Amino acid sequence: MAATDEKNYITPEGFAALKAEFHQLYKIERPEVVRTVSWAASNGDRSENGDYIYGKRRLRQIDSRCRHLMRRMDLAEIVDASQQQHLEKVYFGAWVTLYNLDDDTEHTYRIVGKDELEPSKGYISWVSPLAKSFMGKSVGDTVRAVTPKGEETFEIIAIQYLKP
Repeated sequence: MAATDEKNYITPEGFAALKAEFHQLYKIERPEVVRTVSWAASNGDRSENGDYIYGKRRLRQIDSRCRHLMRRMDLAEIVDASQQQHLEKVYFGAWVTLYNLDDDTEHTYRIVGKDELEPSKGYISWVSPLAKSFMGKSVGDTVRAVTPKGEETFEIIAIQYLKP
């Protein structure tokens, strides 16, 4: 299976966000841009017509993003954390609170799909080195992971499958 054909694990919220973005682009923005381009084209000379040139560029961007979103949704495998078994271990969709033994700090992360990354909210991809290091682990386990700061040691202090 090629990397582009691998399963796109995603939370129900993440899938809803992809659908909402697709709807916004395809049903709302695209028709408006098409109207603008049609109007601009009816004005004659297109070579120096900013509305036409920008509109055509924006249509290409919208169409490209819509194709990408459709591919991601087609490959999506929705994983509902509320249906997760073995809740005492870290799996996809979990909120994991880690204690950093190297710098005496605490961090909470949620393991999500690649399309849901939001580091500012603590959402990390299930394929990231940090998430991979604590997959299948339990509260009290110590893990070493490569982070942007280098290799660090963490203790898992909490695992939740509902938003903390």
